[in-house]
Amino acid sequence: MLTDYHNHLETGTLTLDYLKKFTDSADAGKIEHFGISEHAYHFYETADILQNEWVNPRRFYKMEDYVHLFHQAWNLQIDVKMSIEMDYTPGKHEEMKKFIQSYDFDYIIGSIHWIGSFGIDLKEYMHEWDKRDVNMVYKAYFDQVVTLAESNLFDIIGHIDLVKIFNYVPSEEEFLLEQYDRATEALKNSKTCVEISTAGLRKPVGQIYPDKRLLDMCFSKGIPIVFSSDAHFPEHVGADFDKAEKMAAESGYTSLMTFSKGDRKLVPLGKGK
Repeated sequence: MLTDYHNHLETGTLTLDYLKKFTDSADAGKIEHFGISEHAYHFYETADILQNEWVNPRRFYKMEDYVHLFHQAWNLQIDVKMSIEMDYTPGKHEEMKKFIQSYDFDYIIGSIHWIGSFGIDLKEYMHEWDKRDVNMVYKAYFDQVVTLAESNLFDIIGHIDLVKIFNYVPSEEEFLLEQYDRATEALKNSKTCVEISTAGLRKPVGQIYPDKRLLDMCFSKGIPIVFSSDAHFPEHVGADFDKAEKMAAESGYTSLMTFSKGDRKLVPLGKGK
């Protein structure tokens, strides 16, 4: 079976017609476990969790409208999971927990896009990379991966090594592997799975998330995986999953984790429809 749990409606509308374009793409790609995970910062209800000059103008959804959309889909027997992608925000664990527990999500994705006021994956902040020590950025980023895992608030960590998006990478392999090791040590003791995300192939880095060495560590430590495309357009649903399958198999994986209202179940990896 295949999963695609990380997808966004933000480039369109919170309507059944637009949602169906995504679910139809999932059906066409023989993806049996499909979910929408809109960015939490878009919702007014998360204003107490993350605020900055980039996020604030982009807060325009109400959770009641989001939940209603899924109920519309379910009433029509459309098989789609309801999720959220939350920016992991240090110091806001109680606020994140309250929000997560306020809704009947099938699973929760936690991702790291910010190191303080630095949006690491945003073109608007690319100039900041040249002002900073790459090793220090990676250290701070993986500090958050560790505490995200330790919080045990999330079912999936999104694009675990997103920090490489613009090809800024530490020159010393030993340092990089140290970051991978401490991240996977924290993840193996949590409920948090790692996604193999093909979105990186559509970014400047041109690589799947995570790095193969990081995925090998995940496998060696028994950390489950899911597949995700991080599609922001229907045509990207399930994109390049043949490459994700190959990478997973090469690391030793034979199963994917699936979710339904907080329950989880391992299923054999591969196309099932």
